Amino acid sequence: MSGSNIARLPPPLSAPAAVSGSSSTARPALPLPAAPAIGGKSSSHTARKAETNSKFPNPKNCVTIAVSSRVLFNMDVEQQIYEQKGMEDYLTYQVEHETEPLKPGPAFPFVKAVEEVNMRLRELYPDSEEVFDVVLMTNNHANVGLRLINSVNHYNLLVERFCMTGGNSPIGYLKAYHTNLYLSADAIKVREALDEGITSATMFSLDKVSEVPETELRVAFDGDAVLFDDEAERIFKTQGLDKFFEHEKALADQPLDHGPLKGFLEALGKLQRKFYAKGQRLECPIRTYLVTARSAASSGTRALKTLRSWGLEIDEALFLAGAPKGPMLEKIRPHIFFDDQMFHVTGASRMGTVAAHVPYGIAQRVPQKPPKHNK
Repeated sequence: MSGSNIARLPPPLSAPAAVSGSSSTARPALPLPAAPAIGGKSSSHTARKAETNSKFPNPKNCVTIAVSSRVLFNMDVEQQIYEQKGMEDYLTYQVEHETEPLKPGPAFPFVKAVEEVNMRLRELYPDSEEVFDVVLMTNNHANVGLRLINSVNHYNLLVERFCMTGGNSPIGYLKAYHTNLYLSADAIKVREALDEGITSATMFSLDKVSEVPETELRVAFDGDAVLFDDEAERIFKTQGLDKFFEHEKALADQPLDHGPLKGFLEALGKLQRKFYAKGQRLECPIRTYLVTARSAASSGTRALKTLRSWGLEIDEALFLAGAPKGPMLEKIRPHIFFDDQMFHVTGASRMGTVAAHVPYGIAQRVPQKPPKHNK
């Protein structure tokens, strides 16, 4: 159950010519994953998961990912019942269908990849508490809990911590769980979490989802107003592109202030370094990407120097100089891409990338101009 303040992905925007003329096609939606079979290769995989599951790390030492039930699972039908018929019919439906697993939602592949990273970490550091910890954070009533638990068990997910608040906002619990990242389908809750200083983003259900790697977690970030503050974005939005270039050139050696996702990149880097310490830099199952509309020659220097000044690394940096991000993200195939502008979120989503909106900075206040088409 969620309130009526649901973030919905807007209809596809008109794509620039470079996108509409692309030969790339969206990959078909992934089939519904089945519960792991017993025996063969799956039994070994299940045994490794069981070993990981037997250790409950201290939340203070973990990288905690809080996901809402409507991004971990697809609950569009259930949400429609709640909105159209009310709470009692919603609860009745959930209880009547509690043995029927919910289908995967947009955060499902991300959570599965996180679990793979945990297994690799446990192989290298059996007693370490520096791993990912996934918390199901939902304002569902506890009566819905059985269906959520059954769905988690059906897919053999390692989600042991549940927070079901019975209609109250779960935002107040996020700090108690030491949350490093909160993912929700409710844009208002995401804004509330950001106001509390908690890294948050809004996720959307997609009709088509690109196939993503099962053994490597890929996370892609926009730069300004995501990893970095929106200082440069404000110059661009209010004074234009030429002033933006002048500003960035003049301040090339001055680091940008941090944005809302800096802390999550730091958390990923902390886990990456555990692999590097064992000589597994090239085999590290976490890969990070900077995908920015900045131009490398005219404004890329400041972005890279800022990351270096923070002591952070990014595995791949793509400076697109204003070109559409969707086609590049289709090649990267990240489990999640964070951007502050719905134009980019929509473009990426249209091509099958799970993109999350970060409602931060001036882009939320200045209307976005429609894209210009090449003639």
